[in-house]
Amino acid sequence: MADLLQYLQQHQELLTWLGVASLFTFVVSLLSLPWLVSRIPEDYFLPKKRQPSDWKEQRPLVRSLLLIGKNILGAILLIGGFLMLFLPGQGLLTIAMGLLLMDYPGKFKLERRIATMPAIFNGLNWLRAKAKHPPLQSPSKEL
Repeated sequence: MADLLQYLQQHQELLTWLGVASLFTFVVSLLSLPWLVSRIPEDYFLPKKRQPSDWKEQRPLVRSLLLIGKNILGAILLIGGFLMLFLPGQGLLTIAMGLLLMDYPGKFKLERRIATMPAIFNGLNWLRAKAKHPPLQSPSKEL
């Protein structure tokens, strides 16, 4: 026990910054998650394959800038959600939203798998209901 107290005393600044980072990610997730979840189309998880975006052909510079910003926000939410698994906050939902925002190979299949988890699906629909949006339509279980 004495070793633990000594470690905590030696690393007070690090612990303070971790506390500040935890509080920041908690506040950001509380403010951004309801808005982000409400932006998901209700049939988002239904198709087996991702539908190509109209933005892919139109305005490539604007699309690239938005893609970079979306990936940065997704990475922040992913890291914050991981921290919230150990610190106060809604870690699993924040991780799910971070994964939904970022672009990477196999993303759509992973999204569908995560969306079929009852706790995640119910949490997403709870946030949508609070934002007065219709619930997400459930994808088939055969993934």
